[in-house]
Amino acid sequence: MKKHPWTIAFTSCLLAFTVFMGMDTFVLSSAYQTDATGMNTEMLSQAEVSVNKAEEDETDQKDEEDQDNQKAEESQENEKAAEDRKNQKSADGETDEDSVSGASHQREKPGASSSGGSDGSSSDEQRSSGNKKQSSDGTSSVTEESGESGESDGASGSSSGTGSGSSRKRKPGGPSKHGSDGSSKQGSGSSSKSGNSFDEEEAAAEAALVTTDNAGNSETYEDDNVKITYTQYTTNGTTIHVADVQLSSAEYLKTAFAEDTYGKNVTEATSAIAEAHDAILAINGDYYGVQEKGYVIRNGIVYRDQAGESEVLCVYADGSMKIVDPSTVTAQELVDQGVWQAFSFGPGLVEDGEISVSLDSEVGRAKASNPRTAIGIIDDLHYVFVVSDGRTDDSEGLSLYELASFMDQLGVQTAYNLDGGGSSTMVFQNQIINNPTGGLGDREREVSDIVYIG
Repeated sequence: MKKHPWTIAFTSCLLAFTVFMGMDTFVLSSAYQTDATGMNTEMLSQAEVSVNKAEEDETDQKDEEDQDNQKAEESQENEKAAEDRKNQKSADGETDEDSVSGASHQREKPGASSSGGSDGSSSDEQRSSGNKKQSSDGTSSVTEESGESGESDGASGSSSGTGSGSSRKRKPGGPSKHGSDGSSKQGSGSSSKSGNSFDEEEAAAEAALVTTDNAGNSETYEDDNVKITYTQYTTNGTTIHVADVQLSSAEYLKTAFAEDTYGKNVTEATSAIAEAHDAILAINGDYYGVQEKGYVIRNGIVYRDQAGESEVLCVYADGSMKIVDPSTVTAQELVDQGVWQAFSFGPGLVEDGEISVSLDSEVGRAKASNPRTAIGIIDDLHYVFVVSDGRTDDSEGLSLYELASFMDQLGVQTAYNLDGGGSSTMVFQNQIINNPTGGLGDREREVSDIVYIG
Protein backbone atom coordinates (compact mmCIF):
# COMPACT_ATOMS: atom_id res chain seq x y z
CA MET A 1 0.00 0.00 0.00
CA LYS A 2 1.43 3.32 -1.06
CA LYS A 3 1.64 5.91 1.66
CA HIS A 4 0.63 9.47 1.07
CA PRO A 5 3.51 11.96 1.24
CA TRP A 6 1.70 14.06 3.81
CA THR A 7 1.41 11.11 6.13
CA ILE A 8 5.10 10.54 6.02
CA ALA A 9 5.79 14.19 6.71
CA PHE A 10 3.38 14.24 9.64
CA THR A 11 4.86 11.11 11.12
CA SER A 12 8.37 12.55 10.85
CA CYS A 13 7.30 15.76 12.54
CA LEU A 14 5.61 13.84 15.35
CA LEU A 15 8.68 11.73 15.86
CA ALA A 16 10.94 14.79 15.87
CA PHE A 17 8.62 16.54 18.36
CA THR A 18 8.63 13.49 20.60
CA VAL A 19 12.43 13.35 20.54
CA PHE A 20 12.62 17.12 21.21
CA MET A 21 10.28 16.90 24.15
CA GLY A 22 12.22 13.97 25.55
CA MET A 23 15.48 15.82 25.27
CA ASP A 24 13.98 18.99 26.71
CA THR A 25 12.58 17.08 29.64
CA PHE A 26 15.98 15.51 30.25
CA VAL A 27 17.75 18.84 30.05
CA LEU A 28 15.24 20.56 32.34
CA SER A 29 15.43 17.70 34.81
CA SER A 30 19.23 17.86 34.84
CA ALA A 31 19.19 21.63 35.34
CA TYR A 32 16.63 21.35 38.14
CA GLN A 33 18.65 18.66 39.81
CA THR A 34 21.79 20.79 39.55
CA ASP A 35 19.99 23.83 40.97
CA ALA A 36 18.50 21.76 43.73
CA THR A 37 21.87 20.29 44.55
CA GLY A 38 23.38 23.78 44.61
CA MET A 39 20.60 25.08 46.80
CA ASN A 40 21.01 22.20 49.18
CA THR A 41 24.75 22.73 49.28
CA GLU A 42 24.27 26.44 49.94
CA MET A 43 21.71 25.77 52.66
CA LEU A 44 24.04 23.27 54.29
CA SER A 45 26.88 25.78 54.12
CA GLN A 46 24.73 28.49 55.62
CA ALA A 47 23.61 26.14 58.35
CA GLU A 48 27.21 25.22 59.08
CA VAL A 49 28.15 28.91 59.17
CA SER A 50 25.28 29.59 61.55
CA VAL A 51 26.38 26.77 63.83
CA ASN A 52 29.97 27.98 63.77
CA LYS A 53 28.88 31.55 64.48
CA ALA A 54 26.72 30.40 67.35
CA GLU A 55 29.66 28.47 68.75
CA GLU A 56 31.93 31.52 68.32
CA ASP A 57 29.35 33.78 70.00
CA GLU A 58 29.08 31.34 72.87
CA THR A 59 32.88 31.22 73.15
CA ASP A 60 33.12 35.04 73.05
CA GLN A 61 30.43 35.34 75.67
CA LYS A 62 32.26 32.87 77.87
CA ASP A 63 35.51 34.77 77.34
CA GLU A 64 33.79 38.05 78.27
CA GLU A 65 32.36 36.43 81.39
CA ASP A 66 35.82 35.10 82.28
CA GLN A 67 37.33 38.56 81.74
CA ASP A 68 34.60 40.17 83.88
CA ASN A 69 35.23 37.62 86.61
CA GLN A 70 38.96 38.21 86.36
CA LYS A 71 38.47 41.98 86.55
CA ALA A 72 36.22 41.55 89.58
CA GLU A 73 38.83 39.39 91.25
CA GLU A 74 41.58 41.89 90.42
CA SER A 75 39.43 44.73 91.77
CA GLN A 76 38.87 42.83 94.99
CA GLU A 77 42.59 42.10 95.23
CA ASN A 78 43.43 45.79 94.61
CA GLU A 79 40.93 46.89 97.26
CA LYS A 80 42.37 44.37 99.70
CA ALA A 81 45.92 45.50 98.86
CA ALA A 82 44.94 49.14 99.37
CA GLU A 83 43.34 48.28 102.70
CA ASP A 84 46.45 46.29 103.69
CA ARG A 85 48.67 49.24 102.74
CA LYS A 86 46.49 51.59 104.75
CA ASN A 87 46.60 49.28 107.76
CA GLN A 88 50.36 48.81 107.38
CA LYS A 89 50.82 52.55 107.06
CA SER A 90 48.94 53.07 110.30
CA ALA A 91 50.95 50.27 111.93
CA ASP A 92 54.25 51.81 110.86
CA GLY A 93 53.38 55.09 112.50
CA GLU A 94 51.83 56.77 109.51
CA THR A 95 48.46 58.12 109.02
CA ASP A 96 41.25 61.09 103.78
CA GLU A 97 37.86 64.72 103.10
CA ASP A 98 37.04 66.52 99.84
CA SER A 99 39.24 69.46 99.01
CA VAL A 100 38.22 72.67 100.67
CA SER A 101 40.34 75.74 100.38
CA GLY A 102 41.80 76.64 103.74
CA ALA A 103 42.99 80.09 102.79
CA SER A 104 39.56 81.70 103.13
CA HIS A 105 39.17 80.47 106.70
CA GLN A 106 42.24 82.11 108.19
CA ARG A 107 41.99 84.80 110.82
CA GLU A 108 44.55 86.93 112.57
CA LYS A 109 46.01 85.41 115.70
CA PRO A 110 45.10 87.41 118.82
CA GLY A 111 47.84 89.72 119.96
CA ALA A 112 50.30 88.65 117.30
CA SER A 113 51.89 90.71 114.59
CA SER A 114 52.19 87.61 112.40
CA SER A 115 49.28 85.20 112.40
CA GLY A 116 51.25 82.06 111.66
CA GLY A 117 48.37 80.88 109.48
CA SER A 118 48.39 78.42 106.67
CA ASP A 119 49.48 81.11 104.31
CA GLY A 120 52.84 80.72 106.00
CA SER A 121 53.75 84.43 106.01
CA SER A 122 56.77 85.14 108.17
CA SER A 123 58.29 88.25 109.74
CA ASP A 124 61.26 88.63 107.46
CA GLU A 125 62.01 92.13 108.74
CA GLN A 126 62.09 90.95 112.33
CA ARG A 127 64.61 88.24 111.58
CA SER A 128 66.58 90.08 108.87
CA SER A 129 69.47 90.44 111.28
CA GLY A 130 69.59 86.68 111.87
CA ASN A 131 72.94 84.99 111.57
CA LYS A 132 74.17 81.44 111.49
CA LYS A 133 76.52 80.25 114.22
CA GLN A 134 78.57 77.08 114.17
CA SER A 135 79.66 75.12 117.22
CA SER A 136 81.78 72.01 117.41
CA ASP A 137 81.89 71.42 121.16
CA GLY A 138 79.20 68.76 120.86
CA THR A 139 76.79 70.49 123.19
CA SER A 140 73.31 71.81 122.61
CA SER A 141 71.65 74.82 124.11
CA VAL A 142 68.85 72.76 125.67
CA THR A 143 68.23 73.81 129.25
CA GLU A 144 66.23 71.02 130.75
CA GLU A 145 64.02 71.92 133.62
CA SER A 146 61.42 69.36 134.46
CA GLY A 147 59.02 68.43 137.16
CA GLU A 148 55.38 68.88 137.82
CA SER A 149 53.61 72.20 137.91
CA GLY A 150 50.03 73.28 138.15
CA GLU A 151 47.77 73.67 135.18
CA SER A 152 46.97 77.11 133.91
CA ASP A 153 43.65 78.76 134.53
CA GLY A 154 40.47 77.23 133.17
CA ALA A 155 40.01 79.99 130.60
CA SER A 156 42.60 78.46 128.34
CA GLY A 157 42.54 74.91 129.67
CA SER A 158 46.22 74.59 128.74
CA SER A 159 48.96 72.82 130.56
CA SER A 160 52.54 72.94 129.44
CA GLY A 161 53.67 71.24 132.63
CA THR A 162 56.33 73.89 133.07
CA GLY A 163 56.94 77.18 134.78
CA SER A 164 58.18 78.45 138.07
CA GLY A 165 56.94 75.34 139.84
CA SER A 166 59.63 73.18 138.23
CA SER A 167 61.67 71.43 140.89
CA ARG A 168 63.75 68.91 138.94
CA LYS A 169 66.87 69.67 136.94
CA ARG A 170 68.69 67.15 134.81
CA LYS A 171 71.82 67.48 132.73
CA PRO A 172 71.02 66.92 129.03
CA GLY A 173 73.63 64.20 128.66
CA GLY A 174 72.81 62.46 131.91
CA PRO A 175 71.64 58.89 132.30
CA SER A 176 68.04 57.95 131.79
CA LYS A 177 65.86 57.61 134.84
CA HIS A 178 64.61 54.36 133.36
CA GLY A 179 67.67 52.36 134.24
CA SER A 180 70.16 53.29 131.52
CA ASP A 181 73.81 52.92 132.40
CA GLY A 182 74.59 55.80 130.07
CA SER A 183 76.19 53.61 127.44
CA SER A 184 75.37 53.94 123.77
CA LYS A 185 75.67 51.32 121.10
CA GLN A 186 77.03 52.35 117.69
CA GLY A 187 76.61 50.57 114.41
CA SER A 188 73.93 49.43 112.05
CA GLY A 189 71.33 48.60 114.66
CA SER A 190 71.84 44.86 114.65
CA SER A 191 69.72 44.37 117.74
CA SER A 192 66.43 42.57 117.23
CA LYS A 193 63.74 45.07 118.20
CA SER A 194 61.26 44.19 115.48
CA GLY A 195 58.86 41.33 115.20
CA ASN A 196 55.61 40.21 116.79
CA SER A 197 57.08 38.50 119.84
CA PHE A 198 57.51 40.63 122.94
CA ASP A 199 60.05 40.25 125.69
CA GLU A 200 59.58 42.93 128.34
CA GLU A 201 63.07 42.54 129.75
CA GLU A 202 64.65 42.80 126.30
CA ALA A 203 62.50 45.83 125.47
CA ALA A 204 63.52 47.52 128.71
CA ALA A 205 67.18 46.78 128.02
CA GLU A 206 66.91 48.21 124.50
CA ALA A 207 65.15 51.33 125.75
CA ALA A 208 67.87 51.86 128.34
CA LEU A 209 70.42 52.07 125.52
CA VAL A 210 68.61 55.02 123.89
CA THR A 211 70.24 57.99 125.57
CA THR A 212 71.25 61.58 124.92
CA ASP A 213 74.89 60.82 125.80
CA ASN A 214 76.34 60.65 122.32
CA ALA A 215 75.64 64.09 120.86
CA GLY A 216 77.38 65.16 117.68
CA ASN A 217 78.31 68.63 116.50
CA SER A 218 75.61 71.24 116.75
CA GLU A 219 74.51 74.03 114.44
CA THR A 220 72.66 77.16 115.53
CA TYR A 221 70.38 79.72 113.91
CA GLU A 222 69.53 82.86 115.84
CA ASP A 223 67.76 86.15 115.24
CA ASP A 224 65.88 88.61 117.46
CA ASN A 225 62.91 86.28 117.93
CA VAL A 226 64.05 82.74 117.15
CA LYS A 227 66.92 80.58 118.38
CA ILE A 228 67.27 77.05 117.03
CA THR A 229 70.07 74.66 117.94
CA TYR A 230 70.22 71.50 115.84
CA THR A 231 72.06 68.48 117.27
CA GLN A 232 72.46 65.01 115.83
CA TYR A 233 72.55 62.07 118.23
CA THR A 234 73.58 58.49 117.53
CA THR A 235 72.29 55.99 120.05
CA ASN A 236 71.57 52.26 120.03
CA GLY A 237 72.19 52.02 116.29
CA THR A 238 69.82 54.86 115.37
CA THR A 239 70.45 58.46 114.34
CA ILE A 240 68.16 61.00 116.00
CA HIS A 241 67.85 64.62 114.87
CA VAL A 242 66.94 67.16 117.55
CA ALA A 243 66.11 70.84 117.08
CA ASP A 244 65.94 72.82 120.31
CA VAL A 245 63.71 75.86 119.70
CA GLN A 246 63.34 79.01 121.81
CA LEU A 247 60.91 81.73 120.72
CA SER A 248 60.09 85.23 121.84
CA SER A 249 56.41 84.72 120.94
CA ALA A 250 54.08 81.84 120.10
CA GLU A 251 53.35 83.51 116.76
CA TYR A 252 56.52 81.96 115.33
CA LEU A 253 55.27 78.39 115.95
CA LYS A 254 53.19 77.76 112.82
CA THR A 255 51.49 75.14 110.70
CA ALA A 256 50.78 74.91 106.97
CA PHE A 257 48.69 72.75 104.66
CA ALA A 258 50.07 71.31 101.43
CA GLU A 259 49.29 73.79 98.64
CA ASP A 260 47.72 76.01 101.35
CA THR A 261 44.58 73.89 101.00
CA TYR A 262 42.74 71.60 103.37
CA GLY A 263 41.78 68.41 101.55
CA LYS A 264 41.90 64.64 101.66
CA ASN A 265 44.10 64.15 98.61
CA VAL A 266 46.14 67.36 98.74
CA THR A 267 49.78 66.55 99.48
CA GLU A 268 53.29 67.94 99.02
CA ALA A 269 56.74 67.06 100.25
CA THR A 270 57.62 68.55 103.63
CA SER A 271 60.56 70.43 102.09
CA ALA A 272 58.31 71.92 99.37
CA ILE A 273 55.77 73.21 101.90
CA ALA A 274 58.60 74.54 104.05
CA GLU A 275 60.18 76.38 101.12
CA ALA A 276 56.83 77.90 100.12
CA HIS A 277 56.49 79.38 103.62
CA ASP A 278 60.09 80.47 104.20
CA ALA A 279 60.38 78.08 107.13
CA ILE A 280 63.58 78.14 109.16
CA LEU A 281 62.77 74.72 110.62
CA ALA A 282 60.01 72.28 109.65
CA ILE A 283 58.83 68.75 110.40
CA ASN A 284 55.95 66.75 108.95
CA GLY A 285 52.63 67.03 110.80
CA ASP A 286 49.88 64.50 111.57
CA TYR A 287 48.99 63.67 107.91
CA TYR A 288 45.30 64.29 108.61
CA GLY A 289 44.47 63.45 104.97
CA VAL A 290 44.76 59.69 105.39
CA GLN A 291 42.47 59.64 108.41
CA GLU A 292 38.69 59.70 108.29
CA LYS A 293 38.33 61.03 111.83
CA GLY A 294 40.29 63.06 114.34
CA TYR A 295 40.08 66.75 115.18
CA VAL A 296 41.81 69.12 112.77
CA ILE A 297 42.20 72.65 114.13
CA ARG A 298 44.56 75.09 112.48
CA ASN A 299 45.00 78.73 113.48
CA GLY A 300 41.84 78.64 115.58
CA ILE A 301 39.68 77.24 112.76
CA VAL A 302 37.94 73.84 113.04
CA TYR A 303 38.40 71.94 109.78
CA ARG A 304 37.23 68.57 111.05
CA ASP A 305 35.11 68.07 114.15
CA GLN A 306 34.78 64.28 114.11
CA ALA A 307 36.52 62.81 117.12
CA GLY A 308 38.90 59.95 116.55
CA GLU A 309 40.23 57.34 118.93
CA SER A 310 43.70 58.87 119.24
CA GLU A 311 44.69 61.43 121.83
CA VAL A 312 44.84 65.00 120.56
CA LEU A 313 47.75 67.39 120.97
CA CYS A 314 46.45 70.91 121.63
CA VAL A 315 48.67 73.93 121.14
CA TYR A 316 47.14 77.03 122.70
CA ALA A 317 47.40 80.61 121.51
CA ASP A 318 49.98 81.32 124.23
CA GLY A 319 52.20 78.49 122.96
CA SER A 320 51.47 76.02 125.75
CA MET A 321 50.65 72.38 125.04
CA LYS A 322 48.27 69.81 126.45
CA ILE A 323 47.24 66.27 125.44
CA VAL A 324 43.48 65.69 125.65
CA ASP A 325 41.03 62.82 125.27
CA PRO A 326 38.71 63.73 122.34
CA SER A 327 35.84 61.77 123.87
CA THR A 328 35.61 64.33 126.67
CA VAL A 329 35.47 67.55 124.65
CA THR A 330 34.33 68.78 121.23
CA ALA A 331 36.54 70.54 118.71
CA GLN A 332 34.59 73.79 119.10
CA GLU A 333 34.91 73.62 122.87
CA LEU A 334 38.68 73.33 122.44
CA VAL A 335 38.70 76.45 120.28
CA ASP A 336 36.57 78.24 122.86
CA GLN A 337 39.20 77.29 125.45
CA GLY A 338 41.94 78.91 123.40
CA VAL A 339 43.28 76.04 121.30
CA TRP A 340 45.07 77.39 118.22
CA GLN A 341 46.31 74.13 116.70
CA ALA A 342 45.15 70.52 117.25
CA PHE A 343 46.84 67.40 115.89
CA SER A 344 45.31 63.92 115.83
CA PHE A 345 47.82 61.11 115.53
CA GLY A 346 49.42 60.13 118.81
CA PRO A 347 49.86 58.73 121.18
CA GLY A 348 51.02 61.15 123.80
CA LEU A 349 54.55 60.27 124.86
CA VAL A 350 55.15 62.39 127.94
CA GLU A 351 52.61 64.13 130.17
CA ASP A 352 53.42 66.26 133.21
CA GLY A 353 57.06 65.24 132.89
CA GLU A 354 56.32 61.49 133.02
CA ILE A 355 56.44 58.89 130.23
CA SER A 356 52.85 58.01 129.31
CA VAL A 357 53.39 54.98 127.03
CA SER A 358 54.33 51.46 128.07
CA LEU A 359 57.03 49.12 126.87
CA ASP A 360 54.44 46.95 125.12
CA SER A 361 52.51 49.78 123.41
CA GLU A 362 53.18 48.27 119.97
CA VAL A 363 52.91 44.55 120.66
CA GLY A 364 51.37 42.75 117.68
CA ARG A 365 52.60 45.20 115.07
CA ALA A 366 54.77 43.85 112.28
CA LYS A 367 57.61 46.24 113.04
CA ALA A 368 57.80 48.27 116.22
CA SER A 369 61.02 50.13 115.38
CA ASN A 370 60.42 52.88 112.83
CA PRO A 371 61.42 56.36 111.75
CA ARG A 372 59.63 58.73 114.14
CA THR A 373 58.56 62.37 114.36
CA ALA A 374 57.69 64.03 117.66
CA ILE A 375 57.25 67.47 119.19
CA GLY A 376 57.56 68.48 122.82
CA ILE A 377 57.66 71.46 125.15
CA ILE A 378 60.33 71.99 127.81
CA ASP A 379 59.29 75.34 129.19
CA ASP A 380 57.36 78.42 128.13
CA LEU A 381 58.03 78.97 124.40
CA HIS A 382 60.83 76.39 124.58
CA TYR A 383 60.25 73.38 122.30
CA VAL A 384 62.02 70.38 120.81
CA PHE A 385 61.37 68.99 117.33
CA VAL A 386 62.63 65.39 117.05
CA VAL A 387 62.98 63.08 114.03
CA SER A 388 64.67 59.68 114.12
CA ASP A 389 65.97 57.79 111.12
CA GLY A 390 64.99 54.15 110.58
CA ARG A 391 64.48 51.26 108.18
CA THR A 392 68.01 51.58 106.83
CA ASP A 393 71.27 49.71 107.30
CA ASP A 394 72.56 52.63 109.36
CA SER A 395 69.50 53.23 111.52
CA GLU A 396 66.96 50.73 112.75
CA GLY A 397 64.52 53.20 114.23
CA LEU A 398 62.78 53.60 117.58
CA SER A 399 59.84 52.08 119.36
CA LEU A 400 57.30 54.45 120.89
CA TYR A 401 58.68 53.81 124.35
CA GLU A 402 62.24 54.46 123.22
CA LEU A 403 61.11 57.72 121.60
CA ALA A 404 59.28 58.71 124.79
CA SER A 405 62.34 57.87 126.90
CA PHE A 406 64.56 59.98 124.65
CA MET A 407 62.15 62.93 124.79
CA ASP A 408 62.00 62.59 128.56
CA GLN A 409 65.77 62.80 128.74
CA LEU A 410 65.63 66.03 126.77
CA GLY A 411 63.62 67.46 129.64
CA VAL A 412 60.18 67.81 128.05
CA GLN A 413 57.08 68.20 130.15
CA THR A 414 54.71 67.28 127.29
CA ALA A 415 55.60 65.30 124.16
CA TYR A 416 53.48 63.89 121.34
CA ASN A 417 54.05 61.40 118.53
CA LEU A 418 53.30 62.76 115.04
CA ASP A 419 53.10 60.84 111.75
CA GLY A 420 56.22 58.73 111.32
CA GLY A 421 57.57 55.98 109.12
CA GLY A 422 58.17 57.13 105.57
CA SER A 423 56.65 60.52 106.36
CA SER A 424 59.30 61.48 108.92
CA THR A 425 61.21 64.51 107.62
CA MET A 426 63.09 67.42 109.15
CA VAL A 427 64.12 70.49 107.17
CA PHE A 428 66.51 73.05 108.67
CA GLN A 429 67.54 76.18 106.76
CA ASN A 430 66.33 74.74 103.43
CA GLN A 431 68.20 71.46 103.89
CA ILE A 432 66.69 68.03 104.54
CA ILE A 433 68.49 66.95 107.70
CA ASN A 434 67.37 63.33 108.13
CA ASN A 435 67.22 60.38 105.75
CA PRO A 436 63.58 60.02 104.60
CA THR A 437 62.46 56.57 103.46
CA GLY A 438 59.02 57.37 102.09
CA GLY A 439 59.58 57.40 98.32
CA LEU A 440 61.50 55.88 95.45
CA GLY A 441 65.20 56.42 95.81
CA ASP A 442 64.81 57.46 99.45
CA ARG A 443 62.91 60.58 98.45
CA GLU A 444 60.41 62.29 100.70
CA ARG A 445 56.86 61.11 101.00
CA GLU A 446 54.29 63.78 100.20
CA VAL A 447 52.19 64.69 103.24
CA SER A 448 49.16 66.81 104.14
CA ASP A 449 50.77 69.32 106.49
CA ILE A 450 53.80 70.51 108.40
CA VAL A 451 54.69 72.17 111.70
CA TYR A 452 57.30 74.87 111.29
CA ILE A 453 59.16 77.82 112.74
CA GLY A 454 59.16 80.96 110.65
